[in-house]
Amino acid sequence: MLKITDLNVFYGPIHALKGVSLEVNNGEIVTLIGSNGAGKSTTLNAITGIVKVASGKVELDGQDITNAASHKIVQHGISLSPEGREVFPGLTVEENLRMGAYTRQNKQEIAQNFERVYDLFPRLKERVSQPAGTLSGGEQQMLAIGRSLMSSPKYLLLDEPSMGLAPNLVQMIFSLIEEINKQGMTILLIEQNANMALSVASRAYVLETGRVSLSGDAAQLAQDERVKKAYLGA
Repeated sequence: MLKITDLNVFYGPIHALKGVSLEVNNGEIVTLIGSNGAGKSTTLNAITGIVKVASGKVELDGQDITNAASHKIVQHGISLSPEGREVFPGLTVEENLRMGAYTRQNKQEIAQNFERVYDLFPRLKERVSQPAGTLSGGEQQMLAIGRSLMSSPKYLLLDEPSMGLAPNLVQMIFSLIEEINKQGMTILLIEQNANMALSVASRAYVLETGRVSLSGDAAQLAQDERVKKAYLGA
């Protein structure tokens, strides 16, 4: 289980996270929805050690990993596919994927991870020697997710995977997220497309101005009038 308890994060005088608590159980897809500036990405960055936690706790399978170095977080089994993809544009697809395996030493395991990624994303295999900067937006998103899988994580954190993608590509990316979950991956998903996020998640949290305002079964939250009005265009 990934568990965060009463998390507080500041950017200078700005109180970005105000006592955020949430849990992600093994095998789940849990989504965190909210408007821009609500603190969604900050939550992921706090979990992964990118931003410093002022108070509160991040626990992974009962072990306190609060404010651990980011590379140690990866070694513990958490991997982040960041907002905006952040691929290395001058490196090839294969080189980008290999960067995701930088904490791994077992060559056989790395080779297996390559095959797993290429099975999930055949288009990446077709473009294995192509510079990442020349890929389409959808292909770059596949590469970002594939790279995050190369470290053999137990928990995959996805930050806005549908951002900037055409509707048909959004559907494809979410289908792949469901497939990755079916293969045994636990996923914490941050997504502004609340309709899609709630359709694939088992549970959801709503974040507003740094606080969790609602939580519960994703399908039930999708029918909540407050959620409909604020996030589902109803």
